[in-house]
Amino acid sequence: MLVNTARFVTSSPSIDKCPAAAMHEYAFIGRSNVGKSSLINMLTGNRQLAQTSATPGKTMLINHFIINDEWQIVDLPGYGYAKRSKADRARLESMIKGYILNREQMTNLFLLIDARHDPQRIDLEFMEWLGENGVPFSIVFTKMDKLSSNAGKIQTAKYCEMLLEQWEELPPVFRTSSVDTRGRNAILDYIDELNKLPLAGADDAPQQ
Repeated sequence: MLVNTARFVTSSPSIDKCPAAAMHEYAFIGRSNVGKSSLINMLTGNRQLAQTSATPGKTMLINHFIINDEWQIVDLPGYGYAKRSKADRARLESMIKGYILNREQMTNLFLLIDARHDPQRIDLEFMEWLGENGVPFSIVFTKMDKLSSNAGKIQTAKYCEMLLEQWEELPPVFRTSSVDTRGRNAILDYIDELNKLPLAGADDAPQQ
């Protein structure tokens, strides 16, 4: 798939404020500082599209970007940022779960995992929650350029093997780098295939 245009649409504090457009949405989420904004910019070929920051936990809203005037990328707040206040963490959790469970246009959730780290409890629990709720998701290993080719294969294979101890089968897995753009075509081709599927709730959602 070629990305010809990518532009910011709006930021929303809750699902009821999200755009009503009847088009496929692909949400991206992960722990703070996992490289989410950089990955979105790499996929769209626009380094300025999603704002990157040296400060973890910067995203506080549901951010929508329209791609090729046909489908949307949704940048969700990161989870697991311990320095947030208890009230902020509760609000973000409610926002994130409300979107994931109730947004009919969300066709797939891309869960980002830093390839350099061993499995983290917070990620495993989040995957378990997704599975329990029947949420369609994919695993995206980020920052693969930080590891040698062999180390990257070993680390991600070990991660997947551990997941298979609990899961009968894995969701789609992508290995990416926002630096050298690896994984870009694989994710965009996957989205292109999903775009051909009927959109849930399309009969009820008004056109933009």
